[in-house]
Formats: sequence, structure tokens, C-alpha cells
Amino acid sequence: MIRPGLVLVITGPSGAGKSSIIHAVLEAEPGLSFSVSHTTRPPRPDEREGVDYHFVGKEAFERLRSAGGFLEWAEVHGHFYGTSFSELESAERSGKSILLDIDVQGAAQVAQRLPGCPSVFILPPDYQSLADRLKGRGTEDQSDLVRRLRNAAWEVRRWESFDYLVVNDALGRAVAEIRAILAAERLRTARRRAAAEKILSTFPLRGGPAATSSGPSSGLTSASDAGPASGDVESAPDRRPKRES
Repeated sequence: MIRPGLVLVITGPSGAGKSSIIHAVLEAEPGLSFSVSHTTRPPRPDEREGVDYHFVGKEAFERLRSAGGFLEWAEVHGHFYGTSFSELESAERSGKSILLDIDVQGAAQVAQRLPGCPSVFILPPDYQSLADRLKGRGTEDQSDLVRRLRNAAWEVRRWESFDYLVVNDALGRAVAEIRAILAAERLRTARRRAAAEKILSTFPLRGGPAATSSGPSSGLTSASDAGPASGDVESAPDRRPKRES
């Protein structure tokens, strides 16, 4: 399977502020690309095709799903959403890491297909903040709003299934925490193998700890400090009581 150097999954309930966090992170991280999901829901007034989502009909979505074109897909809030393998392939060709903004169901599928893929759950500071944010954006009718709030009550209780938790009570801090997670994940030994092997190639092929008795201390114990060798130990007198015959 084609896989970029780093796939970061971000999940949270609708209204947790994921989009604002993600936009700020992408602006600050030029080496990070955004996975544009496919969806069957209609676009909102401020959304652009191919930038925010690939907006498709249900039949087109089902054709791509039947062809095995999705890394993950799920039905959420009455619409289908999915991440296509072509998004990962594009990130692989560009040499960039990729960020996935997906729901709880999709995150579980990614965890199965890409073991070790780091995941972040975004929590709002409280229920009222989430409800106010959903109502304030004015993009859902009353029935959709009720459904999203009901789903949020279920989704927030899945936070322990994720590697990291970010509470979005201050946008700047939430963005900084996501960037810190990215920095830590990029420093994992498994992802720095090429750099380590390049450095190691400059060292002798064979080696071991060398004993020294002069010069500044290296923190290593020399042969003279390690105690007497087993053959140099003087036998201690046998003080065990002798049993009378």
C-alpha cells in the first residue's frame, strides 16, 4: 500500500472547531498536505470543490467504494464521507505528510489499515460551547442541528480510543499542541531511519567500548575500575562451623 511518511488523523464532533484548527496548522506547516474527502452532502456557501471536499452524488460515491477506492468511508449525519487512496498517493508523490479530517468511524478504519498512524481527538471546552458554535454558523436546519448534537454526545465518549487529546478552549493553544504532536511524530526513530543510517555509515563497521585509564572521564567504566577479575579474587577463609563427628 502506498503510504506517505506521516499520516495524521484528526477527529472530533461537529462544532468542536476542527476546521479552524486545521486551517491554521496547514498555514504554519508547509510540509503538510490536507486530504480532501469525498462527500455526498451539498456544499456550504463558503466551501470550494476540490479544496474543502470532492462533492459527488451518491451513485458516484458508491461506484468508487465498490471499486475499493477508499481508505475509509462512513455514513455521518445522513451523508456519506470517504478518504480516497488517491489522496495518499498524491501526498506520497509530493513527499509531504498528510492530515486527515475524518469522523470516529473512519478513524477506526484507518487505525486498522495503517497501524501506528497517530490520531488526535478534538474536544470542545464544554457542551454549551459546541452547541453555540453549531447554531452560530447557521449552516444546518433544525433537524440536522439536533442530529449533530445527538451524535456529538456519542462521539465525545470515544476520545480514549485516540493517541492524543486536544481541548479547543483557545485556538492558538490548540494549534500549537497539534504542531507539537507533528514535531514529536516526525522524530520517531522509525521515521528517521534514513538519516540515522547516513550518519552511521561514517562510523567504522565494527567497534565496541574501549577501556582507558587516562584523560577525562568518559562516563564509561574502564577495566581497572571494574573490580578484580574472577581469577584474581583471594579466597576468603572458610568460617562455616564444623560439624562434630
